Amino acid sequence: MAEAKSAARKPRKPRGRRRDKEVRPRQIVAAAFEEFAEKGFAGARLEDVASRAKVSKGLPYLYFKTKVELFKAVIRSVITSHFEVIREQMETTDLSVEDFLKGPFLHFIQDIVGSRRAFIVRLLIAEGHKHPELTEFYYEVVVSRGMETLQKLIDRGIASGEFRPTRLRDFPQLLIAPVLTAVIWRSLFERYRHLDTDALLATNIELLVEAVKAPPRQSGEGDGR
Repeated sequence: MAEAKSAARKPRKPRGRRRDKEVRPRQIVAAAFEEFAEKGFAGARLEDVASRAKVSKGLPYLYFKTKVELFKAVIRSVITSHFEVIREQMETTDLSVEDFLKGPFLHFIQDIVGSRRAFIVRLLIAEGHKHPELTEFYYEVVVSRGMETLQKLIDRGIASGEFRPTRLRDFPQLLIAPVLTAVIWRSLFERYRHLDTDALLATNIELLVEAVKAPPRQSGEGDGR
């Protein structure tokens, strides 16, 4: 009877180990997010990440061989996961391009500036020149894919007759540039003068959309009259 009970308990151990293998990397990445946010990339140590995550000192090295790999995991966790949601919305939305830019897209970039995820941008600005492997990774998984998706969105607006063909298609960075302004302002100058970053971003979208909107069609235009 005792043997039967012992055998019944055995399958539970592998399930527990599997849960640990799934949970522990997430704990380490969450702790790394806090460590990088507090100390920057150069100042963060994997030993301190382990202490913050309440795991053994060597455990982060089991999952992430280097600090660079751990930082990439943080980007995937706190940036890429949110970024992929808005990318999918851009590609599948039934909204007009103008409504999408002034709605979901605007809310997305406003949320970036107002959230702790903005520390990733600040860190890359401050330390990226010393760690090109970080900026290369961020460019490949976030920036380049974002620019491509924005270009497709602008092309859709042109194809639907909402927008005129303009150089905005060549420089979709113009839609994102004020995000950097907002992040830098909040980090360096907010103590001296308040900047309503939500309004800044909304104004930028409004001005760009108005600049590229196609003129309204005249009555009878396109019907052969």
